[in-house]
Parts: sequence; structure tokens; C-alpha cells
Amino acid sequence: MNDDRTSDAAARAKGSVKEAIGKLTGDAKAEAEGAAEKAGDRAQGSAGKAEDGARKASAT
Repeated sequence: MNDDRTSDAAARAKGSVKEAIGKLTGDAKAEAEGAAEKAGDRAQGSAGKAEDGARKASAT
């Protein structure tokens, strides 16, 4: 597992927490920021998965 995938998981959790706090407090801005962070971090995680796949393919 590479750094993109591990940081993705932590950042996605942070985005989820931020989104939940926004929902609980009625802060639409915080909710939207949390959702955006989760979406951006999913892309980073996908890049990490692709990198891992390429590494496996070249190793065999």
C-alpha cells in the first residue's frame, strides 16, 4: 500500500467528520467542504490503487 492510499483513508475520515459536524450544526458550508474533501480524497485513493496495480503488473 502506498502513501496515496493511506493518506486517502485518513483524509476521507476527516471529510466525513467535517460533513457530519456541518449537518449537526446546520452549517451548510462545513457540510459542503466535508463532502468535497471526501470526493477529492477518493480520487487520490484511486490514483494510489492504480499505482499499486502497475507496480504488481511490472513485478510479474
